[in-house]
Amino acid sequence: MNKYISVALMASVLALSATGCSSIIRNTSMAVHYTDTGVNELDEYPILRASGYAVTSRQKGATQAEKQINAMRASKMEAYRELTEQVAGVYVKAKNSNVNNIEKSDKLTTEVEGLVHGARVVRQYPIGDTYVTELELDTKRIYDLYQIRGTL
Repeated sequence: MNKYISVALMASVLALSATGCSSIIRNTSMAVHYTDTGVNELDEYPILRASGYAVTSRQKGATQAEKQINAMRASKMEAYRELTEQVAGVYVKAKNSNVNNIEKSDKLTTEVEGLVHGARVVRQYPIGDTYVTELELDTKRIYDLYQIRGTL
C-alpha cells in the first residue's frame, strides 16, 4: 500500500510540476524511460520554486530580534505551504446562496495538505520590514529518495 502512495505522490509531483503556481524550470526534453518497477523515469526533472513572506513588525516578541526570528519561521512555513500547493494541489470549497436572485452569502475556503520531501532553503533575507524565504525542490531528488528507500 505504501508503495502505491509513493508512486501516486511521485506521479502527482511530476504532473503538477508543469502547472504549479510558482516558478518552475521547464525542461525541453521530457523523454520517458520505464524502470523495472514500472515507474516512469524522465531524462530531465523540473525544479519547483516557492517563496514565503512574513512582516517582521507584526510578529509576536518582546524584542526586535525575537520578532525577526518569528518572521523567519513564518516565512519558511509560508514557502512550504506554497510548495505543497504545487506538489499536492489545493482543495477549494465554495458556497454561494441566493434568494430571489439576490446574493445573500458567498463563502470560499481553501485547504492545503501534503508531505514535501527533499526541499531545500535557497535563501532567507530581509527586505525592509518583510522577511523572505525561498525554497527549491528538485523533483529528481524526490525520485532518488524514493529509489533509495525502495518504495518505487
